[in-house]
Amino acid sequence: MSIGKRLAKSAAVTRGMGGIAHAWLAHCQRNTSWELRGEDGLRAALAEGPVLLVLRHSRLMLGPFHWPREAGDLSTLHDTSPIARIAGDTHRRRGLTPVAMSRRLSNLAMSRMVMERLRAGASIGITADGPLGPAGEINDPPLDWARITGRPVFFYAYSTERQSRANSWDRLLLPRPGGRGAVVFRPWDRQMPRKADEAAREAARAAMKAALDATTAEADAMLGLPPGD
Repeated sequence: MSIGKRLAKSAAVTRGMGGIAHAWLAHCQRNTSWELRGEDGLRAALAEGPVLLVLRHSRLMLGPFHWPREAGDLSTLHDTSPIARIAGDTHRRRGLTPVAMSRRLSNLAMSRMVMERLRAGASIGITADGPLGPAGEINDPPLDWARITGRPVFFYAYSTERQSRANSWDRLLLPRPGGRGAVVFRPWDRQMPRKADEAAREAARAAMKAALDATTAEADAMLGLPPGD
């Protein structure tokens, strides 16, 4: 194995890079004036049990800072790539419980891991279009886990006035300190049926996409910004 690959897999390197990333994100969080919408509804739902939190991959950077930790744990699911492991480390530093899920795991094994976390009282956070796109779409896992778990689904998005975008498949939003920020949590107004044929599944996918798009656009609109990725 090359030195580069060994470093990429190093737990010490992951912790070091995670510490740097967390410090910068915490600085951005502290130095932004935030307006929140929908948190009361999320807290009310959490009082009844865990939820499934769905977001766009492009809006994940500050998610751990906006989750109401005192209302319940959140297990964020990520793959085992170096960047994803660094992101998981930043979530751990916020007191959350990241869970690494190899792409080689079967759907059954993934579902078992999700159910274990739910039984432990943790909500599940997942990017709808992760880990590799297509950007802005709803991949199968959010639909599958909404169906299997039967838990309420909430959508999350944040936006900032001061930002840049990464040259990545999702145009990842990179916050910068200062200015205003907006956070939105919105419940899904429907439930994924336990037994859904292909037509019902695709209808649910379209409804979930529309709701997540609306949540993301709302966060942008709160700052007078046009809808973004």
